[in-house]
Amino acid sequence: MKRSIIWFRNDLRIHDNEALIKASQAKEILPLYCFDPRHFEKTSFGFPKTSSHRVEFLHQSVKNLKNNLRELKADLIIKQGKPEEIIPRLVTQFDIDLVFTSKEITKEESDIEEALKEKLGNKLTFVWQSTLFHINDIPFTKGQIPGVFTQYRKKTEKESEVRNELSTPDTLNLVPSESSEMPSLNALLNQEIDPNKDERSVLKFVGGEDAALGRLQKYIWEGDHLKNYKFTRNGLLGADYSSKFSPWLANGCLSPRKVYWEVKKYEDQRKKNISTYWLIFELIWRDYFRFSAWKHGDKIFWPSGIQGKSREWDSDKTKFKKWAEGNTGIPFIDANMRELNKTGYISNRGRQNVASFLAQNLNIDWRMGAEYFESLLLDYDPCSNYGNWAYNTTVGHDPRNRYFNIVNQAQKYDAEGDYVRTWIPELKDVPKDFIHEPHKMSSEQQTLFNVEIGKTYPKPMIDLEKSYEEIRARN
Repeated sequence: MKRSIIWFRNDLRIHDNEALIKASQAKEILPLYCFDPRHFEKTSFGFPKTSSHRVEFLHQSVKNLKNNLRELKADLIIKQGKPEEIIPRLVTQFDIDLVFTSKEITKEESDIEEALKEKLGNKLTFVWQSTLFHINDIPFTKGQIPGVFTQYRKKTEKESEVRNELSTPDTLNLVPSESSEMPSLNALLNQEIDPNKDERSVLKFVGGEDAALGRLQKYIWEGDHLKNYKFTRNGLLGADYSSKFSPWLANGCLSPRKVYWEVKKYEDQRKKNISTYWLIFELIWRDYFRFSAWKHGDKIFWPSGIQGKSREWDSDKTKFKKWAEGNTGIPFIDANMRELNKTGYISNRGRQNVASFLAQNLNIDWRMGAEYFESLLLDYDPCSNYGNWAYNTTVGHDPRNRYFNIVNQAQKYDAEGDYVRTWIPELKDVPKDFIHEPHKMSSEQQTLFNVEIGKTYPKPMIDLEKSYEEIRARN
């Protein structure tokens, strides 16, 4: 093999990257990233497919990858266009023997792979490196992936092992080619990017492998937060109630195996307990959604989900807009949606509640919510996003008519109301007794606490208790 291409996709790192290792066995290597214009179009419900939050994180990640490749005496060739058109041209232009890339399994990505296969034939080689457990090591074939997570987890933990990390090449020999510059953020989005970051964000998320490894070091070792992870992970405010690794995992700036072996190192050197296991547990959940998507294919995007459930969904745009903008009059829902809109991130607890409210209390088509998340979330990946939405709306891996009591959740996880006040300044003077149900205050109390329900903050758009009765009646 004289010359190879490594086509980076959702694997924007040089550590533990099998595609890079295999491509580097050639005498000369051409690293490539394509900004695909289809990623900047509209979703089926009309949302921007990739919002400014996601684009900025991706842009930072690609730029950092380019810098890290230069440290290996290589570079990253950056193109704007469809990979299935760009890569064959480069193969011809530079007389490439093999093209290496990471395998994906959802439709849009697989369609591109098929188009490339038609043009490149056996010159295209895939590696699997998106999950903690390798696809060849799990004790299930595609059709055998269990419908229940616990069955998958127990058998996989018992019969499979996590592979070791792969070493990073010391140096690379670059195919002689012209250098390419990063496109600007404004050019990618065709709009101006707001440079001002919201100071309320739980963390200053910066894309790239360097930031990912820095976060890993800070959370596990410097802050020593791992030992309490299971008991703090449902927090809402602050950087360290949870690991926040997900944006870097989603973009492939951080290998799940890297996280696993760092946890194991921590267990050997400091402490092993339920919290250290629980971080691995969450990585196994992430695997499960991906392997389930492998099994079920496009069903994960159907309104009926993998359950094939027939249900009359509403698509009322006015109701959806109130939810999306954080103007439902239900403070816990509104606070979470405002955080998402401003930062591209919300807690797992918040995600479950806003999903339950949209799909269960409002009976709005869950795919509208999933697409809205797709647009905004820094840690978006199709398998986890659609898997979690379906799970919370009875059409996924939990077919029960499950739903959240929003006020009870708010009182449990935001007992003092600090989270709500952070994101809804209209309610900053409201005491904890009313913070989650401010509409229950008398007019005198509203005046005392500097809010007027229906004017400075909206009335609840629905009667929650009545909606719970409607949810229970669906079964």
